[in-house]
Amino acid sequence: MKEPDFLDLPPDSTELTDYDRAHMKEYARVHDAAADGADWREAVKVIFGIDPAAEPERAKRVHDSHLARARWMTEHGYRQLLREGHR
Repeated sequence: MKEPDFLDLPPDSTELTDYDRAHMKEYARVHDAAADGADWREAVKVIFGIDPAAEPERAKRVHDSHLARARWMTEHGYRQLLREGHR
């Protein structure tokens, strides 16, 4: 079985991390799914490949932590990306 390329909990940092840069797509997808009112169980299955029926606690942890980081990105992290783009 292939190891996942994501952590169960993304880094908790006030700065943009390499992990954040590598997982922008997942952040955008989980953020959009939540904004669209998608069921978190379906979102975590599609985006992260975790079966919420088989691993309910892990699935919820991965979903919620990545959604929180995605929201942080939309409020704070994007500023660092913009600053980096002007270098």
